[in-house]
Amino acid sequence: MSQVVVYSSDYCPYCIRAKALLEKKGIAFEEIKVDGKPQVRAEMTKKAGRTSVPQIWIGERHIGGCDDLFALERAGKLDAMLKA
Repeated sequence: MSQVVVYSSDYCPYCIRAKALLEKKGIAFEEIKVDGKPQVRAEMTKKAGRTSVPQIWIGERHIGGCDDLFALERAGKLDAMLKA
């Protein structure tokens, strides 16, 4: 099973939605909070090429944010990625 990493913020509704989807699917994930941590946000931005949260990785693959996660779910591709 691939490790899932979510960079997030406590006050971000998209982060809450993305984490809720993963929790509903029973997927354990590592949450890295960027609130008040400019060095952590900078690390995320360097890895993702984006400044917004959430930023989500499944294994080594950056899948993007909340909308990207839900698009994979709608397309029926998320479960296969999580099991890889």
